[in-house]
Amino acid sequence: MSNNAKKVSELNIQDIAAYLRLSETTAQDVSLLTSILEAAKAYVYKYTGLTAAQVDEALDITIAVYVLCQDMFDNRAYYVDSSNVNQVVEAILGLHSVNLL
Repeated sequence: MSNNAKKVSELNIQDIAAYLRLSETTAQDVSLLTSILEAAKAYVYKYTGLTAAQVDEALDITIAVYVLCQDMFDNRAYYVDSSNVNQVVEAILGLHSVNLL
């Protein structure tokens, strides 16, 4: 794993903007990206049943957060509908899920 790999707790708006290839961000973009990043993290915690510290131990979950943010940004939605979760996200989070109901 690269030394540049970030933990989920280390992700910030600039990381998400760079991933989305946004060269400039307005105040509205920052507000939207802040909401999206927080929603993506909340989704990961709820889906997996892991704590923030446990999520940080699994660096592949960072990719899932990026993909969730991109999906939410592209669809301008603040939530993820469980019936249309990205397969990459579902596969990564499924590997770490302790919520096996």
